[in-house]
Amino acid sequence: MKILLFSRTRPARSAEELRRLLDTLDRAGLDFEVNEEFAGELRTLAGRNIPAARTYGARIAAQPAGTTMVCYGGDGTLLEGVQRLGGAPIPVLGINAGHLGFLTGAPTEDLEQIFDRMAQGSLAVQPRTMLHVEGGFAEQPDSNLALNEFTIQRHGADMLSIETYVDGQMVAAYHGDGVIVSTPTGSTAYSLSAGGPVVAPSCACLVISPLAPHNLTMRPVVIPDTARIALRVHERRSDSFVTLDNRSYRANPDACFDVRRAEQQLFLAIPHNISFYDTLRNKMMWGVDLREVKNEK
Repeated sequence: MKILLFSRTRPARSAEELRRLLDTLDRAGLDFEVNEEFAGELRTLAGRNIPAARTYGARIAAQPAGTTMVCYGGDGTLLEGVQRLGGAPIPVLGINAGHLGFLTGAPTEDLEQIFDRMAQGSLAVQPRTMLHVEGGFAEQPDSNLALNEFTIQRHGADMLSIETYVDGQMVAAYHGDGVIVSTPTGSTAYSLSAGGPVVAPSCACLVISPLAPHNLTMRPVVIPDTARIALRVHERRSDSFVTLDNRSYRANPDACFDVRRAEQQLFLAIPHNISFYDTLRNKMMWGVDLREVKNEK
């Protein structure tokens, strides 16, 4: 079993935390490579020198069967790690060393058990839908894939008008701050904060959500993931920019974008048989009686 260990550098980390991570990998007998940035942090903080032959950069070369990427951090870390895979069918496990995380479901307290299960090849894997986006990027994105969402947003004080079509049929002209197209995985990310629905990851659908629409009757729309979405941007005096997950790009004036379900999928490794509903309940605190919490204070 080979591990592609990925993490962002974080100033708040301790040497003890990083040594525990590496020691646990060693005890489990897992061969691993580390991204170059994290390798530097391991050397500086933990005193562990990772040879250049065991590091990788912005793009990951072809890997042997049985390779798994382990993203150590929060959801943003996992999204960046997925980008480096470039659509390669390598399972991804998120270990939550950050804060609120729907994708990084494995707690750091369970490192030993998680890595032991990886060594035994007993982690469950769940396929997740991704988006493929083409169109009026002012600069070519490093990848046209997104796991969570694609957004068009205004860059300035004036609102945008975005004509939105599904399979050639016009849905609406959204006047406001922009539009989000979300996968089921991304329904608990930006789309949720914009008033979109929570969607179970196994649902074969996409969600179109307006951002701060001028017409208050406009609501998110759920469509089949077999549909093709066309977005035509009309600007007044504001420029617009687009995002693919956590990557931002300038958009051409009056740009058009084509959004569809990608042929590639993400394969998310799930530890301890943690279900989506367990994660949702815990992260959203749906099982907590806030009246009791208030009384305890």
